Amino acid sequence: MIPRYSRPEMVDIWSPETKFRIWFEIEAHACDAMAELGVIPKAAAKTIWEKGGKARFDVARIDAIERETKHDVIAFLTHLAEIVGPDARFVHQGMTSSDILDTCLSVQLARAADLLAADLDRLLDALKARAFEHKHTITIGRSHGIHAEPTTFGLKLAYAWAEFDRARDRLKAARDEIATCAISGAVGTFANVDPHVEAHVADKMGLNAEPVSTQVIPRDRHAMFFATLAVIASSVERLATEIRHLQRTELGEAEEFFSAGQKGSSAMPHKRNPVLTENLTGLARMVRAYALPAMENVALWHERDISHSSVERMIGPDATVTLDFALARLAGVIENLVVYPQAMAANLERSRGLIHSQRVLLALTQAGVSREDAYQLVQRNAMAAWEDGEDFLDALAADKDVAAALDREALENLFDLAHHTKHVDTIFERVFGAG
Repeated sequence: MIPRYSRPEMVDIWSPETKFRIWFEIEAHACDAMAELGVIPKAAAKTIWEKGGKARFDVARIDAIERETKHDVIAFLTHLAEIVGPDARFVHQGMTSSDILDTCLSVQLARAADLLAADLDRLLDALKARAFEHKHTITIGRSHGIHAEPTTFGLKLAYAWAEFDRARDRLKAARDEIATCAISGAVGTFANVDPHVEAHVADKMGLNAEPVSTQVIPRDRHAMFFATLAVIASSVERLATEIRHLQRTELGEAEEFFSAGQKGSSAMPHKRNPVLTENLTGLARMVRAYALPAMENVALWHERDISHSSVERMIGPDATVTLDFALARLAGVIENLVVYPQAMAANLERSRGLIHSQRVLLALTQAGVSREDAYQLVQRNAMAAWEDGEDFLDALAADKDVAAALDREALENLFDLAHHTKHVDTIFERVFGAG
């Protein structure tokens, strides 16, 4: 993660200070449970909380110890002993490093998911507001980049709202799946730590106890979490790409807000580039890239190895920080998006009526023309409009074979834009609910 694409609240989740505070809380809650079981003195558990709870862990000191021990958890425990004193001998009883590392990672990912959920809520609010604002703003729908049939700009935003609403549900499921705690000791058998300890720590840390762990929490959980982030990033890119296309000079239907004093190019003063959505496209690529190593982490050797560790130290912070930034940026883009209904209306006319070809095709079949013949009649006039710049309605009205089935008045009725928007309210009710 780099400061340019980072927001403080998400970054703080991954700071060394936060990590060591979570490690301490896991250890201290475990001590409480062990004291309840009579494994360690209750006075020792109290002392650990009193001294460790008030402490500000010295990151530089822990790093210095780790340079000698070559073990991060031992380095932390050594520093904790310097703070707590003799009662520190009761810390980490029967536990293994993964109990701390994996449970901490679960806490961090769950907290990150909560921030991402809030990001999605803001984006959903922006999309809904703009969708209703442009519910009946008619624009051209495109397939393969080519004019297809009319739609509304509100529907474009409603599509996006529905997609990110699904993303919200997926993120909740991914959070629920990742929020697990494992305090089961070496190879996960609870040989030297009672299952009650795990249950107690899980409850205190807002997690669920892992039903069966080896020496680590199963990495399929993490794979699903990062895959979910990747899918959300893909949705970010889809919407960003749509906006980038609409901002093209040839379309000019919508654009990112261009603030006073903003510059688009060092060489060309006239430029107003879609820099935010282009940036979002790049950030989405990075978040997606983190999903593959998460999936490759699933296959560990036997009860554990640490091939996953270096990967997660990178992708945990990077994926969540990057997606947090991207979602916030996208919400800002939508909130401030400048929409040009007049340009949309002008673009509708650029194809000289070709966008109504399907209605003519269907009307001819209703008038008794076979579908094959009807398609040929409509297409030959459409090609003339494409190639010669002829008005599609005029071409159809002048075609004796078409005129034999449909007079000009009937044809004109088929060119009514309102026909294409008559079910917009129904779609909005499906997406947003009634009222």
